[in-house]
Amino acid sequence: MTESASALVERLRSHFGARVLAADAEHGEATLEVAAADWLAVGRELRERFGFDTPIDLCGVDYLGYGTDEWDTVEVSSEGFSRGVEGSGPGRFKWGQQPSARARGKHTSDAPALAAGRFAVVLHLLSIAGNQRLRVRCRCTDSAVPVVASLTRIWPGLNWFERETFDLFGIVFEGHPDLRRILTDYGFVGHPFRKDFPLIGNVEVRYDPEQKRVIYEPVTSVEPRVNVPRVRRDDSRYLTAAAEAAQRNPVRS
Repeated sequence: MTESASALVERLRSHFGARVLAADAEHGEATLEVAAADWLAVGRELRERFGFDTPIDLCGVDYLGYGTDEWDTVEVSSEGFSRGVEGSGPGRFKWGQQPSARARGKHTSDAPALAAGRFAVVLHLLSIAGNQRLRVRCRCTDSAVPVVASLTRIWPGLNWFERETFDLFGIVFEGHPDLRRILTDYGFVGHPFRKDFPLIGNVEVRYDPEQKRVIYEPVTSVEPRVNVPRVRRDDSRYLTAAAEAAQRNPVRS
């Protein structure tokens, strides 16, 4: 029988002890958070002692602006569209500008441990033998130059995943055998998945028929905007489904 996510979390807590900064099994998904200094050692033990032999995904996260009032709204609002096109929140500014102070804002109490760093690396693992999945996260201690150990010496297949994360978020993987850009063009400036990178980009690209080549120019024809406002709303489908199930299967005394 496959071990439950909560049982797996407790087993990991017991084994790693103080190296576990946070752990939960919310929604039946096991999540483990460790310090950047323990990233490599914990990864090695997860493979050798716990059988997580298959890496599914590795990506970066930028927590800039996370926990501000724009994210905290859960009720339906008539201001959703204006929040999407006004202000200078993460992404909604031109090249050379920065997010407004309000958008950078202070983190709320429901965004724990953000003082550890703005950037995080998230790893998804699979144990084929144990039929278990695990999410592991660590936060880079230095937001100016985010650095974390490369896991390619444990799971070589993460090579391109770490290169993608470096390219898009600027997170440096120490010990990576070939850390260079993988998606953006040669000479690209900045990291496009960072929230202080303008959504309109840095330059416009067009073909000049007189010069007979592609040229790069500052962006002048695009205004920064967000099409989908950042609003979280409660989903009533789960409550409705539970109520319908209760009606079909009433509790009998």
